[in-house]
Amino acid sequence: MIRFLLLITVFCILPVMLVAQSAVNYNDYFTDYTMRIDYFHIADAKSEIITVDKVYRQGIWAGSKTHLIDPFNRGRYAVKIYDEASGTLIYSRGFDSYSGEYKTSGPALQEIKRTYHESALIPFPKQNIVFTLENRDRENKLHRFFSQAIDPNSINIITDEWLKNVKVYESVMSGDSNLKLDMAIIGEGYAPTDEFKFVEDLGRFSKIFLRTEPYKSLKNSFNIYGVLKYSDESGTDEPRAGRYKSTVINTTFNSMGSERYLLTEDNKSLRDVAAHVPYDALLIMVNSTRYGGGGIYNFYLTFTTDNQWHEYVFIHEFGHSFAGLADEYYTSSIAYEEFYPTDVEPLEPNITALLDPPNVKWEKLLTPGIKIPTPWEKEAYDKMDVAYQQVREQLNDKIAKLKREMAPEDEIKKLEEESEELSRKHAEEVDKFLEKSKYKGKVGVFEGAGYMSEGLYRPMLDCIMFSKGKKPFCKVCNNTIVEMIKYYTE
Repeated sequence: MIRFLLLITVFCILPVMLVAQSAVNYNDYFTDYTMRIDYFHIADAKSEIITVDKVYRQGIWAGSKTHLIDPFNRGRYAVKIYDEASGTLIYSRGFDSYSGEYKTSGPALQEIKRTYHESALIPFPKQNIVFTLENRDRENKLHRFFSQAIDPNSINIITDEWLKNVKVYESVMSGDSNLKLDMAIIGEGYAPTDEFKFVEDLGRFSKIFLRTEPYKSLKNSFNIYGVLKYSDESGTDEPRAGRYKSTVINTTFNSMGSERYLLTEDNKSLRDVAAHVPYDALLIMVNSTRYGGGGIYNFYLTFTTDNQWHEYVFIHEFGHSFAGLADEYYTSSIAYEEFYPTDVEPLEPNITALLDPPNVKWEKLLTPGIKIPTPWEKEAYDKMDVAYQQVREQLNDKIAKLKREMAPEDEIKKLEEESEELSRKHAEEVDKFLEKSKYKGKVGVFEGAGYMSEGLYRPMLDCIMFSKGKKPFCKVCNNTIVEMIKYYTE
């Protein structure tokens, strides 16, 4: 049954919203439940429209009860919740979204609008609230573009529409959800015959996570749940190969036109499955042998289970979705037109446009006496990496063509193995190249980052946000992650 929310749009009801001047007392404003606000986000490069879909009361609130106002200033958007009676800001959180990425694409720049389903999770309020969304202008300043009052006592709040036949597994349990970072790993593309594999994969990736720094040093900070609803088929969609699978979350490669980008637009199904556990971070574990994934800040991440780079993709994408880290690589093809304008300082903590040299956002970590910007062997690196990207793209085109034409499986497998071997050898070549640099291990300002060869800079020569392999986060990324973990757990 469709339930209409009798809510009041309040662009003018509260002309001045008061920012909280001190810490918000959780018990003054919230209960122990979670409110999930689902909405449709219609966007092109120039305009955005929000319409609320449904509001739910879900299980216990997983987030911190002491840190309710987001201090980080990251993400293209922010959800801000105000107490309607007083106008006090009582909750906020920055985030990115699929629609935010779409806004930077070619079709969006041509003013082609698309609609995305999104969700905001907040502590369940005791009294009427004003739900607001803010977006950033080109200079990264936030502006409110949507407000709507919500009555938490409305009979239209949904409390009983939960998916059936969802299984929950407790992989790592460290304590009280309000004092831990709760991670929900959602199984995607696991058929009924794949349940044992899901349990094995859940355990395997939990171990990968907890042996990686800085998570290893803070291993008692996490609760990790596995959540599984069977898909009709194993795997995920591969549009370029003409292969489509019936899965619960409807993930697909070739998202945003990028052949390795693996996302879902089916936010409702994702959130309905995830609703069976408390979560701060949402991870989608895709049962596939292909290389691919994606991570969107405070939204979700995806990773595939059985590619040779599964560990790298998992850790790399979690860096995006959990800590708001930027990609530091710049030679791979992407689907964006102007993701980071080089005349605006990026919000992400691990890249900079260096608009105010010698002042740098990671100044305290700089190697003493290092030159800014820091010269490195960029020309030779670019020549090597661009050549690889061209060959890789050609191979992937051939593989997709063979799959579309339903060529013999052994012929497809041979090319796939060739592509994997090429990728492995190139990663080794990159590691050896960077290992020889006199700047290895130094923190500086190295040009080439955020999909831009020129005008954007990263902190260190290498990092798991820069190149593939079993390698650590750079010092800037590591510190950012630790800061974020403490926000959820202290």
